[in-house]
Amino acid sequence: MLGESISRNSLLLGLFAAFTSAIIASTYLGSRDQIKANIRAAEEKALLQIISEDRHDNSMLDNTVTTDNVGLLGLRENKEIYLATKDGQFVGAIIPATSREGYTGDIDLIVGVNRDGSIAGVRVLSHRETPGLGDAVERKKSDWVDGFIGKSLNNPQPAQWGVTKDGGVFDTFTGATITPRAVTDAVYKALQYFDQNRDHLIASAEKEISGDE
Repeated sequence: MLGESISRNSLLLGLFAAFTSAIIASTYLGSRDQIKANIRAAEEKALLQIISEDRHDNSMLDNTVTTDNVGLLGLRENKEIYLATKDGQFVGAIIPATSREGYTGDIDLIVGVNRDGSIAGVRVLSHRETPGLGDAVERKKSDWVDGFIGKSLNNPQPAQWGVTKDGGVFDTFTGATITPRAVTDAVYKALQYFDQNRDHLIASAEKEISGDE
C-alpha cells in the first residue's frame, strides 16, 4: 500500500510539473514577440533622442554597420553603429563608445555625429558612478551632456577638448571631476572614429538605401 501511494503521488507530481511547464512555455512563447517589440521600441526611442524623427526617414535599427577598432572606442566587444538617412542621403551616425576611466567602472554611451562631423547628441546608457555626483552625466539628471551638441574635432581646438580643470572648455560637477573627464574623452574618441571612418559609414548607409550590391 505504501509503495502504491508513493507511486501515485510521484505520478501526480510529474503530471503537475508537466502541466506547469506547459503553461510557462505557452506564456513565454505568447509574450516573446511583445517583449522583442518593447525592446525595439525602447532602443528606437533612445536613438530618436539624438537624431530626431524629422531628420531622417529610414529605420536606424535596420540600417547598421559593425564597429571595428574597438580600442579607440573603448568597447569591450564589437557593437552596432546606427546610420540615419533622408531621401537616400546620409544624415548621421550614432556610435557606441565606452570609457573605462569612470570613477567606479565602465561608462557606456552613444554619440550621434552629423554628416559634417558635428555632434548631434550624447546619451550615457549605463554607469556605476556616485549618485548625486557623477550620475549628472545622465540626461534625466542634468543637461550636462547637451554641452557637446554642435561641437566637433576642431571646435573647440584639440588642446581644449577636456574639462575646465584640465584647461578644457567642458564644465565639471561640484565634487566630481573624474566622471565628466571620462565622458568627455570618450566623446572625443567617438569623433575621431567618425573622422577616420566617415567615407565608409556614408557609403554603407547610402548603399543600404539604394540596394546596390
